[in-house]
Amino acid sequence: MAGHVQDRWYKTEKGPDGKPRRIKTDRYGLGSRYRARFIGPDGTEKSKSFPDKQKRIAEQWLVHVEADMSRRQYVDPVASRITFREYGEKWIASQTTDPTTRTAVEVQLRKHAFPYLGSRPLDSFRPEHIRDWLSKLEPVLPVSSYRRVIFASVSSVLAAAVDDELLTRNPCRARSVRPPASVPPRVVPWTPDRLFAVRTALPKRYRAMADAGGGCGLRQGEIFGLPDDPDDFRSEWLRVTNQVKVVNGHLVFAPPKRGKERDVPLPRRVAQAFREHRKEFPPVDVTLPWLRPGGPLVTKRLLFSLPGGGAVRRTDFNTRVWKVALVQAGVIPQPQEGERHQAAREHGMHALRHFYASVLLHHGENIKALSTYLGHSDPGFTLRVYTHLLGNADGRTRRAVDGMYEAGGFTSDGPQTAQEG
Repeated sequence: MAGHVQDRWYKTEKGPDGKPRRIKTDRYGLGSRYRARFIGPDGTEKSKSFPDKQKRIAEQWLVHVEADMSRRQYVDPVASRITFREYGEKWIASQTTDPTTRTAVEVQLRKHAFPYLGSRPLDSFRPEHIRDWLSKLEPVLPVSSYRRVIFASVSSVLAAAVDDELLTRNPCRARSVRPPASVPPRVVPWTPDRLFAVRTALPKRYRAMADAGGGCGLRQGEIFGLPDDPDDFRSEWLRVTNQVKVVNGHLVFAPPKRGKERDVPLPRRVAQAFREHRKEFPPVDVTLPWLRPGGPLVTKRLLFSLPGGGAVRRTDFNTRVWKVALVQAGVIPQPQEGERHQAAREHGMHALRHFYASVLLHHGENIKALSTYLGHSDPGFTLRVYTHLLGNADGRTRRAVDGMYEAGGFTSDGPQTAQEG
């Protein structure tokens, strides 16, 4: 048995005759009588108190503790009383992921998990609590895909609590808990007319950004961080090595998403647009910290910059430049006086990447090459997002099979001809 049960109402002493005898202690009749004591996996003594007449229950409890420790399922009853918010705060502080990703996860937990689950002690979590939280989250966040992301963050926190032996199992992984459905939005790519209408509506300083996104598939941060080319964009390839990001309200330089530097084909017309842009708006040197505020300073000569110099900030650009251009191009309506522009999630600068992907797929480019050009980590992801744009695949299939039959000299005998049995 792990440890022993102490009777705090009696103690054993030697009597006058030298023989041991039991005598009452100063605690006799006061408080819980029995204390089950054992040494935990961390090497420190643990204990739990039981009232009078429950010695057998205390012994059985120690048996269960010993079994849990042998199965590596022991949970410290004191440490596990930490709340989800307290543990979540420590978990956030310990993350070593990309600063932008870490900030996004922190916002998800603070806004949509801590208010519901934050005060609950870790050892009290049951699958029903996760189901209840998800039901309350649904009317607040109708978009299933975003709820799924938040659910994954909560599950990661609870998985870490299991690893730290504060929980025996992750309630998010119970069979009765159904994660929000993964329903990727169906991409509806822009038409060329819309792309060029938005490009024309942009201020001249930023028009070539539409070429970088719609003609090379660059992300918004990669466009903002696109460096000048000493060869005047004469190559057939464009090297994507960094981006401009906002981390905790500060601009920083960083590698492309997931650190995937890449080369993308540089179309002749896009290269010409870059050259015309750099003649009218000469590139400027911009110095920003690398990866995080306070990081080592890095200077890059950027193709796109603010009128007074400096890197373009995503939030300001989206509000003051991009959405204004969308209104002028007829993509979103003009807001009423005193109101903000319509939310344009499907018409953000990411729409330029979707346009780029649709053009390549329409002209027969394969998914693996497109995935490489877009900087995706998995061609399967690219296929899931854009599979519905492969509209000509069925026609190519029919032509391929028909061609095979024709090459083999096969001719149909007609439906009235039956084969002999």
